[in-house]
Amino acid sequence: MSAFGSQPLRNNLLFYLATSPSQFGEAVEQLHRAGLLHKNGEQGWQRIVVEKPFGHDLESARQLNAELTRYAHEQQVFRIDHYLGKETVQNILMFRFSNSIFERLWNRDLIDHVQVTVSEVLGVGQRGGYYEEAGALRDMVQNHLLQVLSLVAMEPPVSLEAEPIRDEKVKLLKSLRPLSADVVSRQVVRGQYFAGIVDSEPRPGYRQEPKVKSDSNVETYVALKLFIDNWRWSGVPFYLRTGKNLPASASEVRIQFRPTPHVLFAAQCGQKLDPNALTLRLQPNEGISLRFNGKVPGTSLAVRPVRMHFSYDAEFGAYTPEAYERLLLEAMVGDATLFIRRDEVETAWQIVDNIRQAWNSQPLSNREFYAAGTWGPIAADELLAQNGHTWHPPLVIK
Repeated sequence: MSAFGSQPLRNNLLFYLATSPSQFGEAVEQLHRAGLLHKNGEQGWQRIVVEKPFGHDLESARQLNAELTRYAHEQQVFRIDHYLGKETVQNILMFRFSNSIFERLWNRDLIDHVQVTVSEVLGVGQRGGYYEEAGALRDMVQNHLLQVLSLVAMEPPVSLEAEPIRDEKVKLLKSLRPLSADVVSRQVVRGQYFAGIVDSEPRPGYRQEPKVKSDSNVETYVALKLFIDNWRWSGVPFYLRTGKNLPASASEVRIQFRPTPHVLFAAQCGQKLDPNALTLRLQPNEGISLRFNGKVPGTSLAVRPVRMHFSYDAEFGAYTPEAYERLLLEAMVGDATLFIRRDEVETAWQIVDNIRQAWNSQPLSNREFYAAGTWGPIAADELLAQNGHTWHPPLVIK
């Protein structure tokens, strides 16, 4: 796509490679041979945009990156993930670093644990063939969930320019505690849905979906307990989960704060005094909710959790660009902040590869199956119960 047709701009070109990743290398080479892609940058700017998946493991990602950068500099490559174009995902950084009252709380001293949920009400449908190759781990964890995790937990960048922000995201991913086979068995849960009911509609099991093997062990659900080995987050568990055919489609981050001592309210509340929580609702009903305890009106000293809600629609109302609109504009401007850098892709794949190698084609156990329309396998509940925690369903704002 050329930026208009005037003489000074005719060599400014943005190429969107809407092809199979196996054709990225050939496409870049042919663009170079045709004189449309230059690595030296002497004739205007040329940039290429590539869609995920960026490979299917670490080795293929490295090979793909080598092919892309054979005829283009890393600065010319824009790896697009629509999730990073969502206004609410971008707002995570603004919320954290422009509000001192929250940034001061954002550490191991006050945060008990963090839950990241990306749930889908739909099954795999006609994408069974793709899902047989990808699974939820490659399809969602390697990109969306790790992207959100890095934004929630990264350190403040030295500036809001692209490279300092991307530096901190990579640093965060490299701080994740390594997942050996033994650790994976204790801290990672996979699941696969069988037939059930979603929104009063019967749904087939994954193994009954088109283009899916009748004995498939591909995961449609993944839950992880991760630890970040740095000063800020030492000892704080981060729980991530994603799955198909769950009761609701939602993306959110729940920051669960440490509970207060029960000394003052033990007689009235016992152990039921709710800890404070901050929920970043990424979709739908985009916004932020703060949960705290308040006194119920009356003569008794009864305490009940209440919420304060911020809604994007109610506050701003105005039209906000779709994710791809924003990302394509940023690519034309040359701002790589919302795009994924080479080392970030490779670091994420290394994390995912360790999990897949630990699974090593092992068959699913009964504890790893879940009925369509439920919140996942019992093994995922047991994962949190190890630390006395429970999953919280996504917050619904009406």
